Amino acid sequence: MNARLVRFFRGSMTSTRSLEQRLGDFTADTRVVTLTVMAAVIGVVSALVALALVRLIGLVTNLAYFHRFGWGLTSPAGSPAGLWALPIPIVGGLIVGLMARYGSERIRGHGIPEALEAILIGRSRMSAKVAVLKPLSSALSIGTGGPFGAEGPIIMTGGAFGSLFAQAFHLSAAERKTLLDVKVLPLVFVACVAADAVTVLLMKRSILTEKVARRGHHVMREYIVSPLHQLRVADVMEKDVPTVPASLPVDTLFVHLAALDPLLARRQAWPIVDDGGRLVGMLTRGDLVLALEQVEADGQTVLEAGTRALVLTYPDELLEQATQKMLEHDIGRLPVVSREDPTRLVGYLGRAGIMAAWLHATGEERTREPGWLTEHLTILRERMAKVLAGSG
Repeated sequence: MNARLVRFFRGSMTSTRSLEQRLGDFTADTRVVTLTVMAAVIGVVSALVALALVRLIGLVTNLAYFHRFGWGLTSPAGSPAGLWALPIPIVGGLIVGLMARYGSERIRGHGIPEALEAILIGRSRMSAKVAVLKPLSSALSIGTGGPFGAEGPIIMTGGAFGSLFAQAFHLSAAERKTLLDVKVLPLVFVACVAADAVTVLLMKRSILTEKVARRGHHVMREYIVSPLHQLRVADVMEKDVPTVPASLPVDTLFVHLAALDPLLARRQAWPIVDDGGRLVGMLTRGDLVLALEQVEADGQTVLEAGTRALVLTYPDELLEQATQKMLEHDIGRLPVVSREDPTRLVGYLGRAGIMAAWLHATGEERTREPGWLTEHLTILRERMAKVLAGSG
């Protein structure tokens, strides 16, 4: 028994020491170096892509308005076409419309909203079709006289290349997001990389935080975007919520819980509805225990035992706002109702929903997905191993 306790405490001390060794001002590791090299490659190629797009705009302008082959930018105002120049922007717009209709609808617009959508919703994945069609459609639109600038298309095209490059390797969604669009200013870039590498990779603590850490306080200096500021209640709420009728006796509900009712027994609280299905209250397990402890509570209904003064949240409310309500009122769950009709229950937000948001965010940070290049290399390695095994 004593030996078992000694092993237990030794294991606890070892795990504590390993945790302390891992703690530091930053959670970044040597993957930062890999991403830095990738970012440098993407930045250089994106600059070449931007230059090619500008040259392509000049080519379209020269062909459409001057009927000549040239890459230089020139104003259509000097075109000898006269009135025949009027339908040129219309023809250019029609061609771009056909490309969007039969190619990819993501080439519509100036590009920045599409890039943001890919980052926030599309797990930082963009298709090769967009990388080809976006610069072509932009060059046609701008080169034929469309009222657009080249900044948005350059961002979209560079981002598409960054996404395609990232999808070739074993990276997480957060790492692909970093590589989606990189603008490189060489001198500043090198200086920042060198300073960050020394601070993050070589120094577990800085001179500013070392003394605080020795006193047992963990300090982290990374910038983290909270998912509570990005996701809405509708993204994580439970939609099919079991309810209890207001006239249901407390004793009857307790019988259902004791029998491990699959719909009711696993829950910590139950919304109470009237005969018309309207939300009128909330009953928690704590309320149920208090009701059962009261001797004079025979025949008491769930509405009498529950709470009628409800704290509500709405599907379009940010999780940060809903969590603030939970903290302010010291409760662990909120009924989700319609803004148009606060008595119409549309969902249920509990602690599990809040934790699901954090799990989603940490999953994007840590879960690395195999890229197409990684898969091909794995297949090639397996085939080589079979050939070598057969020859041996």
